[in-house]
Amino acid sequence: MEEIIEKANYCLNCKVKPCSNKGCPLHNEIPDFIKEVKEGNFSKAYEILCKTTVLQGVCGRICPHMKQCQGSCVRGIKGEPVAIGELEAFVFDKAMEEGNSLSKVWKEEIEKNKEVLGNKKVAIIGGGPAGLTLAAFLVKEGVKVTIYEKYNFLGGLLMYGIPEFRLDKKIVEKTIKNILDLGISVEYGKEFGKNLNLNELEEYDAIFLSFGANCSSKMGIEGENLKGVYGGNELLEYNTHPNYEGKTVVVAGGGNVAMDCARTIKRLGAKEVKVVYRRAREQMPAEDKEVEDAIKEGVEFLFQNNIVKILGNEKVEKLELIKTKLIQKEGDTRLSPVNVENSNYIIDTDYVVMALGASPAPFVKDLDLSLNKWGNVEVNSNYETSNPKIYAGGDLAGVRGTVAWAAYSGREAAKKIVEKLKEA
Repeated sequence: MEEIIEKANYCLNCKVKPCSNKGCPLHNEIPDFIKEVKEGNFSKAYEILCKTTVLQGVCGRICPHMKQCQGSCVRGIKGEPVAIGELEAFVFDKAMEEGNSLSKVWKEEIEKNKEVLGNKKVAIIGGGPAGLTLAAFLVKEGVKVTIYEKYNFLGGLLMYGIPEFRLDKKIVEKTIKNILDLGISVEYGKEFGKNLNLNELEEYDAIFLSFGANCSSKMGIEGENLKGVYGGNELLEYNTHPNYEGKTVVVAGGGNVAMDCARTIKRLGAKEVKVVYRRAREQMPAEDKEVEDAIKEGVEFLFQNNIVKILGNEKVEKLELIKTKLIQKEGDTRLSPVNVENSNYIIDTDYVVMALGASPAPFVKDLDLSLNKWGNVEVNSNYETSNPKIYAGGDLAGVRGTVAWAAYSGREAAKKIVEKLKEA
């Protein structure tokens, strides 16, 4: 406890609040909740966080803090930033330990708002970060909510996409229970496009699609269809790993999914795990800590390298790589990788994992909704799709790929849905 108070006291309580206004996607009132921690008012700190987020215990642990809140901390200019993530996680854990909850914090608001919107119903397809956040903030406004989920559990990528060593699933379960205790109904085993379709949801006043985009992208190179080439997102979601014992595995990509795959595969007994990334380490979208942890665990990084071809007869045997150089293209703020002529070379490998991003499931094309050029459901500034009764958020709508940004889209969509329901 003394250590936590000490970490809270390190906060300067800036008036400008760059950690909140610039760094945090959810604009959590960071200096305000930390001020309450300093004074030992942990319940009040939790109440302040509940204004903007319902995923405190999760975001406090797995957000890329140095690219978000802590990266904007004034303290970090000349030294270490305030441990915002750790303090947020502590406040959630303390609230759960003391029996505090969303239903207690929001009780009066919910009862009052039911008088206005208690007869309105919203269906949410998918119980990941965006869907869960939307559900909570809709209930806060008095709306009746039902989540339709394909698995027999909620959480989406929080449960299957982030390894246990990065996020304790008991924390996720507590977070979900805290949200469901608001009075949210859940229909499990309902997979959109299979045993659930839009026609069955006509009774609802609005529908929110948040079933993610978890089909791994491909590179479009020779050999991608060989046995032994896997999609990183699918490996993590379905946990269908081959036997890595004594094998060499190459992971293509530079984000957190690539890090999670590489570290998971190394822990499952692979002899060698190599991450191939086209740019330099400084350009990696993955959190620095995840990269450092992967290096400590024995993962090798081949920066400024690109995969040209996957070689083998029926299964993966070798990779052809090429070196890259980084150049500044006109109009681009980010350095672009360009292949270095005649720098090709061959390495041996047993498996290749593509962790280069993801796109929605193929059935999304059949929903009669406008899609953008990447195959994501197109939404306007109100999170409405081309069908004004249907909204979308999270990965499905191409929202930036962190839990906090997905949660932001769910929370903001809740505001827009409520506005429209009040007009009806």
